[in-house]
Amino acid sequence: MDHRPPLTRHVSIPSSISSSSSGSMPLSRRSLFLGAAAFGVPAILAGCGSDAPSTAPGGSSSGGLGTVTLGSNASDEVPKKSLEAQIKAFTQGAVKVNTVDHNTFQENINRYLRGTPDDVFTWFAGYRMQFFAEQGLALDISDVWRDIGGDFSQAFKDQSTGVDGKQYFVPSTYYPWAVFYRKSVWEEKGYQPPKTLDELTALAKKMKADGLIPIAFADKDGWPAMGTFDILNMRTNGYDFHVQLMQGKQSWTDPKVRQVFDTWRGLMEYHQPAALGRTWQEAAQSLAQKKTGMYLLGMFVAQQFPEADRDDLDFFTFPEINPAYGTDSIDAPIDGYMVSAKAKNVDGAKALIKLLAQASSQNIATGLDPGTLASNSKADTSGYSALQKRGAELVSQAKHIAQFLDRDTRPDFASTVMIPSLQSFVGKPDEIDPLLASIEKQKATIFR
Repeated sequence: MDHRPPLTRHVSIPSSISSSSSGSMPLSRRSLFLGAAAFGVPAILAGCGSDAPSTAPGGSSSGGLGTVTLGSNASDEVPKKSLEAQIKAFTQGAVKVNTVDHNTFQENINRYLRGTPDDVFTWFAGYRMQFFAEQGLALDISDVWRDIGGDFSQAFKDQSTGVDGKQYFVPSTYYPWAVFYRKSVWEEKGYQPPKTLDELTALAKKMKADGLIPIAFADKDGWPAMGTFDILNMRTNGYDFHVQLMQGKQSWTDPKVRQVFDTWRGLMEYHQPAALGRTWQEAAQSLAQKKTGMYLLGMFVAQQFPEADRDDLDFFTFPEINPAYGTDSIDAPIDGYMVSAKAKNVDGAKALIKLLAQASSQNIATGLDPGTLASNSKADTSGYSALQKRGAELVSQAKHIAQFLDRDTRPDFASTVMIPSLQSFVGKPDEIDPLLASIEKQKATIFR
């Protein structure tokens, strides 16, 4: 949630991304409040956003397919403008966008879908899509896929498919997680991307000596620390163990998991302090302002950089911890759209998601949002910035691709157990054993 020079070949997510979609697969982040009551937030906040119907030329709420309602978590400025630009091309009716703060949207999605949801809603591929499909809260859109399927790789289709073999999701954009830095700072200081954990630690010590906070870090919103856990676990224990842990099939008290937290604790002295009071945007701005040396985050970090500075942004994949797994796995979440099982305007909803699946729509998205890559294989990548090109190449080279902790596991486990648990660890990194015992106990209750 990024940019670079011409990419002459079309880049699609490698087929390995579909490896965990058999059964369950690995999903994160971003103002008018989408039915404020449904989200349990004060109704007065409903006036904070812009939910006026967005009518494309030739469309109206009374003609064609009428009005389609769209519940959106694109509350940050850049993705919000991107979505607005895309739906202007919807000529078959009108679109009323109800935008909700990203975190509020995610934390209340279950209640929302069981209440009075919009026709279409923004969501995530993989396990978290499958979860709501199995609950009967999403509409089967296999007929839409019969029309759009030729524009997507099998890997993307797999990530859009429920456990019943039907499709419930339309992919829009995706983005890799990596360690971002400013090239000018690194060139000035003579820093080099580390290839191992020892090299990363040595680099962090050097940055500290040079007066920089080595690693930008924020977890006020709960989800950013999930990315750190994901990569440390995949680097330490491998992709398969990570996915099984997310699915409740491995124990959180396993020594393998404790090793992950031990490693993380060892890096804490290099993290930006007071992370629980900082948003990811603020941490990203510290990187942009050259106050921090590097930042593990999704490519959407580019949104917080002035356009003139984006060419100074670069990244490296998180370094090796266990040689048995090297750097074969990354997080690369896929964002997109689903249709609610309670949709009032089903025909309009299907027409809208067909539009959003088109290469033309995704060209708009990747052009306006410097931190995204198009999922449609026919999208024009010639306008990708250097950063977008590098991001696409990183994903194409990965052997395993996870969707992010809160997309790879049950939503209730992610929100009620992992967010507070990881925040607890960030606040008190020495109390590992009781924390893991607590997670395991709660997991046993949720995964039955």
